[in-house]
Amino acid sequence: MVVRMRHTKSHTKNRRSHHALVSTSFSKCENCQALKKRHTVCATCGFYRGKKVLDLVKKTEKKQKKAKAKMAEAK
Repeated sequence: MVVRMRHTKSHTKNRRSHHALVSTSFSKCENCQALKKRHTVCATCGFYRGKKVLDLVKKTEKKQKKAKAKMAEAK
C-alpha cells in the first residue's frame, strides 16, 4: 500500500521536539545540607520539610540483623 499523504521531515521533527529528556533538579537538605531530589525524603538524614520522617538508624540496624540471621541460616 502506498502512503497517500506523508508527513514532511520538518513536520515530524517539530512534533518530536517535545520528546527531549529533562534532567532532574536537586536541592540542599535543610537539616544536613546534602543534595537530595526535590519533594522527597533526604536519604542521609531522613528529614522532609523540617520534620523527621524516617528513622534511618533503626532501618540500618534492622537490615544488619536480617543479614546476620541469613548468614547464620546458611551455615
